Amino acid sequence: MEFTKGHGTGNDFVILPDPDGALDLTPELVAAICDRRRGLGGDGVLRVVRAAKHADGAALAGEAEWFMDYWNSDGSFAEMCGNGARVFVRYLLANGLAVPSGDALPVATRAGVVRARVEGDTIAVEMQRPQLYGASAAALGGLTLPGTAVDVGNPHLVCPVPAGLDLAGLDLTRAPDIDPAVFPAGVNVEFTTVGGPVPGVDAHVLMRVHERGSAETLSCGTGACAVAAVALRDADQETGTVAVDVPGGRLTVTVTPDSCWLSGPALLVATGELTFPPLT
Repeated sequence: MEFTKGHGTGNDFVILPDPDGALDLTPELVAAICDRRRGLGGDGVLRVVRAAKHADGAALAGEAEWFMDYWNSDGSFAEMCGNGARVFVRYLLANGLAVPSGDALPVATRAGVVRARVEGDTIAVEMQRPQLYGASAAALGGLTLPGTAVDVGNPHLVCPVPAGLDLAGLDLTRAPDIDPAVFPAGVNVEFTTVGGPVPGVDAHVLMRVHERGSAETLSCGTGACAVAAVALRDADQETGTVAVDVPGGRLTVTVTPDSCWLSGPALLVATGELTFPPLT
């Protein structure tokens, strides 16, 4: 099968063109493709399929031609992926499947239609405004870190790291323990510290994330949106712009009264043909 490899601030994806929905993707095949030693490697798979040709996108075909069929690296589904959406749009533009215009480009996802715009070397996607809906906690290596539950079309738990505890020193090689009563479908957990002043933004946050279905990743777009919303709340602001530094680079999040814009680089780095032996 043909593939393209791309990433947004180090959050990397295998992109599979399948406009008519003919590929027989299975959880086992996705996990094998994303295996970093035996496969191509990636945090997830983005299948490029026309919305009308996919059961999860057909209802949105009147609003968007293309559906982002996103799979986590373990073969599970995710409702939304902000960096994935930005890389998906870069692929559409690079392959002549869409053209930039004055209007934002719509893309169908399992969390609804998101809209994208090209801003020089960056791509920004407009997503739903993050909803802060409760408190919970994550347990990690004997630490229990309180946090805020946030809905960005998928679930997040934003946990500030206490003063004196090094964000870079946290062991995210295993999933944090969370409350299944609050997050029955699992949750992406973001760990944060406050960064130094950055010109032109209202707040600056450093973030690491453990994504459900993908382990620790270098970046998480929806996680950055969740973190930005919490940072603005803590600053007694309902709207504003936040710089979010992740291990893979910097994302800029602008929360408006009605939505949330996620902006950053989105790069395509390789194309080729993926030949897979039968899975054993």
